[in-house]
Amino acid sequence: MISLAEAQEIVIGGCEPLKPVLADCRQMTGRVVAQDVVATEFIPPFANSAVDGFAVRAQDVSTAGIELNVLGVIGAGHVANYVIGAGQAARIMTGAPVPQGADAIVMIEDATVIGQTRVRCNKAAKLGEAIRNIGEDVRAGDVVFTVGSVINSAGAGVLAGINARQVLTYPRLRVAMLSTGDELVIDGAPLKPGQIRESNLTMLSAMIAATDCEVINLGIISDDESKLETVLREVALRCDAIVTSGGVGQGDFDVVKIVLSRIAQMQWMQMAIKPAKPFAFGKLTTSDSRVIPVFGLPGNPVSSMISFELLARPALRKMMGHTQNLMRPTVRAIVDKQLKRRQDGKIHLMRVFGAFEDDGRLHVRDTGPQGSHQLAATALANGLALVPDGEGLVVGSEVEVMLLGY
Repeated sequence: MISLAEAQEIVIGGCEPLKPVLADCRQMTGRVVAQDVVATEFIPPFANSAVDGFAVRAQDVSTAGIELNVLGVIGAGHVANYVIGAGQAARIMTGAPVPQGADAIVMIEDATVIGQTRVRCNKAAKLGEAIRNIGEDVRAGDVVFTVGSVINSAGAGVLAGINARQVLTYPRLRVAMLSTGDELVIDGAPLKPGQIRESNLTMLSAMIAATDCEVINLGIISDDESKLETVLREVALRCDAIVTSGGVGQGDFDVVKIVLSRIAQMQWMQMAIKPAKPFAFGKLTTSDSRVIPVFGLPGNPVSSMISFELLARPALRKMMGHTQNLMRPTVRAIVDKQLKRRQDGKIHLMRVFGAFEDDGRLHVRDTGPQGSHQLAATALANGLALVPDGEGLVVGSEVEVMLLGY
């Protein structure tokens, strides 16, 4: 057996980022910047009002109670064709350009309108008050995002604001997913003797999509070597990675192991963890000379989920250009209910539910049965507790917990 860290080095270290491509700024949320983004425009591009109110000269409104003549109304997207002079003002809306001559804005709440063309300022104005200056947010020439930055929704807005319409980024992965087994039923039909309902395909497809990848769902492939090989070779031409479920254990001799061993360079691993001890990783060279990573997950549902989290997910993120936070975050948590296990030389990944208590610490307890086939308890978990080899952890102990969903 090898350690989890050794397996991660093999799998994550065996994957490289894809070649960067240009993408529209509206498609950048969640993606990684492949070169520095330099602003070519200012945000805002002109001085504008931060509030609804009146544009004035601060020197004219040095005290409260000053009355001014109102020259007109300036709405957002419109520019005044006059200059604010002594004793004058203009009604102005939020975001509208500050007219020439004005250097302060009196909020509408601090003003009293007198008739159609006069206003009383009930508060003294300060120079520059309520004015957003040109380039106050971003200046032309600023590096707004460096290589490796992950663009969130606000970042996409910044890209649009500086008119960075095309951004060099790492592409989203196209990940092919399949399960095999004549015993699997996917269409809701009544079960026949020996059959079970498919669950891994549904679960893993959702996990791949949540990793920000495009899922190519190949469904259930029958236990036919020739058909499986044809499917894998064909899909490899239109995907960036392949995920399979089942047939990776030491005692397994099903079609997945036979076919992958024949068409790809595979490593069949046994890790010192429970569940998810078996895992397979390899590379399939396509007919057009591309090299496609293949992640072989175990068939038991919980094992499949955990091995995806610990190995496939961080590798897929690396392929999309992520360099930071490949793994989900971990915290030291307090055990509120004994976590029982037996000594077997492995780290046990126990499904737990955690909540932050009044002491500011995360407190956890298991979510139920911990068998590798028992997915229902896993569905209630929001963390994986890494319980070291031994006889378990008593109430009040500390344990490292990987936070799922972060």
